[in-house]
Amino acid sequence: MRSLSIDERAVELAQYIIDSKDTVRGTAAKFGISKSTVHKDVSQRLLKINPSLAKCVRVVLDENKAERHIRGGMATKMKYKKS
Repeated sequence: MRSLSIDERAVELAQYIIDSKDTVRGTAAKFGISKSTVHKDVSQRLLKINPSLAKCVRVVLDENKAERHIRGGMATKMKYKKS
């Protein structure tokens, strides 16, 4: 994988989140970086680089945040279903 600048990485992460509707944690796993780095890139750095892209990412992140209790409940349900 080629080395990206921080700005390029922030834009690439944002595009991935928008296209895939993935979570911060899922994006971090996909790119092999920490979720703190992903969050900082798309919520702070991206605002300075590309504010319109930052707004689009914020919409996806807000949706994920609103749905996380549902995903958590489904994960627990699957965990006990396997037992």
